[in-house]
Amino acid sequence: MTDFPSASATFKSISEKDFKRLGELIYSQCGIQMKESKKTMLQARLQKRMRKLGVESFEKYCDYLFGSEGMRDELIHLIDVVTTNKTDFFREPKHFEYLTKNAIPDLISTQKSVRKSVSIWSAGCSTGQEPYTLSMVLNDFAEKLQGFTYSILATDISTQVLEKAKLAIYDSEVVDPVPLEFKRKYLLRSKDKNRDLVRVVSELRDNISFRRLNFMDDDFGLREPIDIIFCRNVIIYFDRPTQEKLFNRFCRYLSIGGYIFVGHSETLHSLNVPLTMVAPTIYRRNK
Repeated sequence: MTDFPSASATFKSISEKDFKRLGELIYSQCGIQMKESKKTMLQARLQKRMRKLGVESFEKYCDYLFGSEGMRDELIHLIDVVTTNKTDFFREPKHFEYLTKNAIPDLISTQKSVRKSVSIWSAGCSTGQEPYTLSMVLNDFAEKLQGFTYSILATDISTQVLEKAKLAIYDSEVVDPVPLEFKRKYLLRSKDKNRDLVRVVSELRDNISFRRLNFMDDDFGLREPIDIIFCRNVIIYFDRPTQEKLFNRFCRYLSIGGYIFVGHSETLHSLNVPLTMVAPTIYRRNK
C-alpha cells in the first residue's frame, strides 16, 4: 500500500456487498447496527482512513480488512472510525447531584467497615470529560466527609479517544460547563499564551484508571465489584437484545444495591434485567 491517494481524492460509493460485510463485522465486534441510513456516514469516515493506508477503493479496503493481516492490524482502526464520541463536562448535571446526595450516602450507610469508599466505572468514557467530572465531584465530596475515598475506572472501545483522555488536555471552550469554583481548583492553564488550553490537575488524574474494553466481550476482566456504573448515551446505538445482554453483563460486576446511570434519552424499560428504577434514568441492582 504505497500509492497514496491525494488528500482531495474521491472514492466511488461503497457497494451493497461491501457495506453489508462491514455492517456485519461492526455489529459483531461493537454491537452497533449499520443501517442503510448510516451508509453515507460510514463512507465519509472511512475515506480518511483509506487515504492514510493508500487504498483507492472500498472494495480493496475490505479485501485488506478481512484478510489475516487486516483482522490483526486494521480492525481496531475501523472501530475507532465508526464509534461516536460525543461527550461534555457535567453533561446531565442532575446525575451528579443524585450521586452525591443519594447514591453515595446510601452506599456508605451499608458499609460495615470504618473505611468509606466507592468504586465507579465510566463505561464508554470517550475523551474523558465524564470521568474527570466524576473525579471533581467526588474529590469535592471527599473534602466534606473525612475518610472517604474513591476510585474510577474509565473504559472505551476506541484507542484514539483513550489516548486523548489520558492526556487530560482540553481547549478552554470545552471546559465551559465546569463550575467556576471547580475550574479554579482542578484546571491548570497552559503556560503557552498562544495556546488556549487547560489540563486537569494530577490530583484528579491519579484517581482514574483508563483502559480499552469492548462491551461485546464475554469477560470484562473486572476482578472487584463496582458500586456505581455510568453508561450514558451509549446503548442508543444498540438493538434491544444487545442492550439486554449488556446490562445483564453489567450486573455481574455491579455490587448488590449498586447503581447504574444511563443517558437522558435511554431507558431499560421492558428489558429483563435485575434492576429497579429509583429516579429517571437511574437504576439500582436488586438481587
